[in-house]
Amino acid sequence: MSNFPELRLRRLRQTPGLRRLFRETELDGGDFILPLFVEEGDGPGSSISSMPGVARQTLESLPGELEEIVRLGIGAVILFGIPDTKDELGSSGLDPEGIVPQAVRLIKRQAPELTVITDVCLCEYTSHGHCGIIKGGGVDNDATLPLLAKMAVMHARAGADMVAPSDMMDGRVGAIRQALDEAGLENTPILAYSAKYASAFYGPFREAAGSTPGFGDRRGYQMDPANAREATREIITDINEGADAVMVKPALAYLDIIRQTKDSFDYPVVAYNVSGEYAMVKATAERGWGDEKRLVLEILTSIKRAGADAIITYHAKDAARWLGEQD
Repeated sequence: MSNFPELRLRRLRQTPGLRRLFRETELDGGDFILPLFVEEGDGPGSSISSMPGVARQTLESLPGELEEIVRLGIGAVILFGIPDTKDELGSSGLDPEGIVPQAVRLIKRQAPELTVITDVCLCEYTSHGHCGIIKGGGVDNDATLPLLAKMAVMHARAGADMVAPSDMMDGRVGAIRQALDEAGLENTPILAYSAKYASAFYGPFREAAGSTPGFGDRRGYQMDPANAREATREIITDINEGADAVMVKPALAYLDIIRQTKDSFDYPVVAYNVSGEYAMVKATAERGWGDEKRLVLEILTSIKRAGADAIITYHAKDAARWLGEQD
């Protein structure tokens, strides 16, 4: 290889056309999965103070939101249900006429081309805010598994294209796979929240979903942020139990885990660009400390460059709009 002055790497950066031609990582609206919070009741839904630009939807407001999502070319959504009532067992999350099954059916009627993923977890539905059944003062892993399996089957029967267990109980992917297969839903794929860390970046989501734990925290079942090798063990376990795709959550502070996962496994990798990461960008832009468009597209590009095949992000609509304007 020649050296300077014959070699000038800047030559391929001189014009927008050259930069575009030799760009290694390309973003597209089809890369994004937009999280949707759907609450019971009528009306326009409600805003989320810690997540500017994001609102809870109702079954009345959801059709208008879907029109915009489809128009922007976003290919998938992931649903989180906000029930009216909660109890210790998360019973409202197991109701076939609950808010998520209703929302799934509405979406598949109005926008059948949209891929619908459902979050499978009890935290939004339990009065204590934890992701499983409480026994002896803690979350009982094995007692929680049948409820998660029941929820996944219910979502799939309503029309969900994919179910995504986020609870981090051991054995939940295997329990869900077995339940789906026994229900004749063997073609329903599982997106496993495989490397889900006990992160400080989830704060705004807790407001949005009303899922702040009533006592303690989730460090007993979500991963320690200091651990990387453990993520490989979690992912291997989920793949062996029948996961069709795996997830790393959060994304921005765990780009090394995304790359490690992509390099180690020939499996689709999804990264979750979480609420706290979204809120930081919004706060920076509101104070005039950075250009929101450039910040967002740089962050999303970095997540895809690290190895993510798809990105769950609250920026999806803005990013898809900006990318469309560039075209």
